[in-house]
Formats: sequence, C-alpha cells, structure tokens
Amino acid sequence: PRGNFTGMDDLVVSLFEVEAVKFGSFRLKSGVDSPIYFDLRVIVSYPSLLVQVGEVMWNAIEKQKITVNCLCGVPYAALPFATCISTSHDVPMVMRRKEVKAHGTKRAVEGKVNEKEKCLIVEDVVSTGGSILETAEVLRAEGMVVENAIVLLNRDQGGTENLQG
Repeated sequence: PRGNFTGMDDLVVSLFEVEAVKFGSFRLKSGVDSPIYFDLRVIVSYPSLLVQVGEVMWNAIEKQKITVNCLCGVPYAALPFATCISTSHDVPMVMRRKEVKAHGTKRAVEGKVNEKEKCLIVEDVVSTGGSILETAEVLRAEGMVVENAIVLLNRDQGGTENLQG
C-alpha cells in the first residue's frame, strides 16, 4: 500500500492493493448477496494503512464537529480503527463484548464507563446499520449517551436511513 495518501481516492487504491476489496459472490451479514465484499480486517496487517484509516476517520469526526468524549469500536473489525483514533488523539475508549463471558467481571462493556458521557461508535462497513444499533443499545444500557457513529465505508443499503429512524 502507499505510504502517505492525501484523500479518499488514494485510500480506495490502497484498500484494493491489500486485497481488502474482493469480487465474487458473497452473502453479507444482512443476508443480502453481493458481488463485492469489503474485508477491512486485513488492514491490521498494514500498520501505516491502519494509521491512515484512523486519520481519515478522525478528519471526518472533526469536519462534522462531533463531540467525542469516548469511542467504542463495533466488534471486531472496527476495534483497531477505534484504537488508532484513541491513541493518536488521546480520546478514551471502551470495548463492547460481542459475547458476555460467564466468568470474571461478566461485563458487556470493558473499560471505564462514565454514565451520561457521549460515546461515538466507530464502524468499518455499514449495510443495514444493525451492528451499530446493537452496539448503541449495549452502551445505552450502561448509561452512556450515543448520538453518532463514524463509518469508514457505507454500502448505501439502507443503513443511514435505519440509523436515523
């Protein structure tokens, strides 16, 4: 992948170069069949690209003037993106467990949870918005305020509308 890129065009080329964009026949989590699959988990194997993705997302957060007191990446693919943003910009982060363990603390959310604190959800790809809604529900049950999510790639399959509804 390219070392430094200046915009979305360069990001798209880099994602293609690391084979994060796949063509074929794929069934998405939403149940929809698609000829294109975005496997953004591969980004963790390319540290400079991972950092750049975090910066692209941070720039979008700033451009939209979103208040960020805390971040939560949707498990699992968005966790590295949230971590990059957290460490680069000194923003606290919590982690939602996909499965709550029957041992230990048995918590659904790990990290320092502050009630009434605004938490921004970080997501890699949105199709229907279901994973963001699931994460928001868990964070709200912990007393956090969820008003926004930042997404690297929107598949334009109803996610925006579902999240606004």
